[in-house]
Amino acid sequence: MAKLIDDLKKDHLQITSLLDRLKDRSVSNEEAHKILLTAQTSLLAHLKKEDQQLYPVLNAAAEKNPGLKRTVDFYAKDMDEITRQAAEFFRLYSRHDAKIDLEFAKAFGNLFATISRRLRSEENMLYKEYERINP
Repeated sequence: MAKLIDDLKKDHLQITSLLDRLKDRSVSNEEAHKILLTAQTSLLAHLKKEDQQLYPVLNAAAEKNPGLKRTVDFYAKDMDEITRQAAEFFRLYSRHDAKIDLEFAKAFGNLFATISRRLRSEENMLYKEYERINP
């Protein structure tokens, strides 16, 4: 496995682990806010790593492969929407005075499902393409 892909998968585990902790009802509001800030930082660092190291390789290969271009373009557009959704969630709920209530639970459930789907999809599609192109 390429070192980059190994690192990105480790990031996925860390992000998922942090978000999983928010499902624990014994987590206090203060702890939840700290976890959210850490998750946000981890997610942003992960996205930066993908933007700087993964996507340039995929985009270069996509110039000669229309199927890969469609895939990369789809993932980029999908990520734009996920980033918008995540930024709004973190804006609303990472503040120290934000309520961790039923509305939080609904928004978190949607975000968690979206991010989980994306992480699995990246590992099953994009990361495999990267490894095929850059063994």
